[in-house]
Amino acid sequence: MARNKIKAGTNIPKHISIIMDGNGRWAKKRLMPRSFGHQMGMERMVGLIEHAFSLGVQYVTVYALSTENLKRPQDELEGLYNLIRKHFATYMERLCKNGIRLRVIGETSLLPDDVQEILRASEEKTAENTGRGINVALCYGSRAEMVRAVNIAVEKGERVTEESLSNLLYTGGQPDPDLMIRTGKEVRLSNFLLYQSAYAELYFSDKMFPEFSDKDLEKAILWFSQRTRRFGKTDEQLTKEQKI
Repeated sequence: MARNKIKAGTNIPKHISIIMDGNGRWAKKRLMPRSFGHQMGMERMVGLIEHAFSLGVQYVTVYALSTENLKRPQDELEGLYNLIRKHFATYMERLCKNGIRLRVIGETSLLPDDVQEILRASEEKTAENTGRGINVALCYGSRAEMVRAVNIAVEKGERVTEESLSNLLYTGGQPDPDLMIRTGKEVRLSNFLLYQSAYAELYFSDKMFPEFSDKDLEKAILWFSQRTRRFGKTDEQLTKEQKI
């Protein structure tokens, strides 16, 4: 494997979120079924997460299936479910080493019962881990996530604050994404981590997800490291704080 281009001192994002778009189009261009694209996308996802952790990233959230995606043809959905049945547990066991915790976020009750069980079992194996984290978004929609969080607060009779609402989201207790990457030429958030990504740097790639390489990830991180993240402050304030 070629050495990465990330040098010591590079500002590595703590949390990267990825909209893994373009699997089906990548396969169609190669005269292959969309299911083949999803399979290649799943394999690329695993490799990309491994590489992100090797670079020092602490959390990775991947958008695997949105609630809107449930409107797709049933044969394509079955292909996705079969990928989970065949590979999810093995891949997550491979990834979730050294204290890494897995969370599956979204309305997973909409998935077939046996798929739900596979997801639950994989989560339970890492439930006691307190180190780095992987979030796999399945049947996920950010607006629904926020409504869910508010309803939990209402049921408890609590008034929400920014902090308490953040803790009621699926990603509660984790740092918000610093860098959001979307592949596949589209330039939108598609109802993904809308609350959490309020200050994320947005990086869009024309590459379809199966062809988004480790080097492409490094390129995105280097781009991120060159950004000035002000959080509403001026350059002069940031310079003064850095000298303290």
